[in-house]
Amino acid sequence: MLQNLHQKKVIVRVDFNVPINKEGIITDDTRIIKSLPTLENLIHQGAKIILMSHLGRPLKELNEDGTINRSKFSLEVVAKRLSQLVSTPVYFSKDCGGKDTLDIVSNLRSGEIVLLENTRFTKDEEKGNPQWAESLAKLGEFYINDAFGAAHREHATTATIARFFDLQHKGFGLLMDAELTNANKILNHPKRPFTAIVGGAKVSDKIALLENLVDHCDHIIIGGGMAYTFFAAQSFKIGKSLCENDKLDLAKSILEKAKNKKVQIHLPIDSLCASKFENSSTIVTTEGIDIPDDLMGLDIGPKSIQSFKQVILQSKTIVWNGPMGVFEMNNFENGTKQIALCIAEATQTNNTFSLIGGGDSVAAINKFKLTEKVSFVSTGGGAMLELLEGKILPGVEAIIN
Repeated sequence: MLQNLHQKKVIVRVDFNVPINKEGIITDDTRIIKSLPTLENLIHQGAKIILMSHLGRPLKELNEDGTINRSKFSLEVVAKRLSQLVSTPVYFSKDCGGKDTLDIVSNLRSGEIVLLENTRFTKDEEKGNPQWAESLAKLGEFYINDAFGAAHREHATTATIARFFDLQHKGFGLLMDAELTNANKILNHPKRPFTAIVGGAKVSDKIALLENLVDHCDHIIIGGGMAYTFFAAQSFKIGKSLCENDKLDLAKSILEKAKNKKVQIHLPIDSLCASKFENSSTIVTTEGIDIPDDLMGLDIGPKSIQSFKQVILQSKTIVWNGPMGVFEMNNFENGTKQIALCIAEATQTNNTFSLIGGGDSVAAINKFKLTEKVSFVSTGGGAMLELLEGKILPGVEAIIN
């Protein structure tokens, strides 16, 4: 975190992409809360703080007349919420880098904050327009990127702008630094055994992740809908379960690579099934892997839970990305819940380091109220996924080079 910023104008890219309902009320302010340590640090230093963030995809949801839906995508409601959380005045600019911004910034006092309007109200943001980024860079003397959730985007305010500051005038915020430090523990210095738990619907969403984890892990637990593609690749019966037929060879190659690397792949050994993708459907638990033709697997079964728990409780490092079943439905949440509880148990009793990365895994940890029982919960789904895939994030690269 940069120091000696008293009276300095500091641009901070935050991730205030929070859910807002039809009544204009923020339904989850976690991302705002997570930014507070960085902001309070800057307030304490006496910096003049210029915040930038995106919210949603306003250019993809224009009004019928082609104009931007400002009532839905404006950050003004976020500025009001932030003002309730910090010990300093928070101003809101009705534009991003325009006249209103310039007027407010010129009158900003030490320790005060201005939040600029949604960066995505212009095409220049997602295009990474260097001219626009340079004009925004001129607003401040320093640039801090604390928006890990957007660090995988090559956008004007997440990456391009940083290139207009030298290494002495740019850096990471406390949240971004924590995200990168914890990911580094997973990828470069894991205590062993190191177990990755990967779930979700599709193998295609996790190809790069699985291929990279095979090079790092001792164990990989695979659950969720993607498990049935692995079963089909091994000629097991999967009934009406989700399956990517065009990824069967890929699943075989991942299994083969793991075998060659002496990495143990753990797949479910039973399933909770139903005839329809509905919470009210009658539940059938299979005896083994094979699933009858008229049923689909929607969660891991009790034998799988016990098998996976044994691996988890022996692990010293755990990364979890993706649920074990359709946990949004109460009747098919138990597999995900039990794995979450087991990760928490390993963390609390075995001194295991556990990182939860990915939107659905984070949602599950929050749903089961286990946030404080694991080592680290990432704020960036796509960004953490790409980091674990071994990619260099544009928002990170632009700061360190």
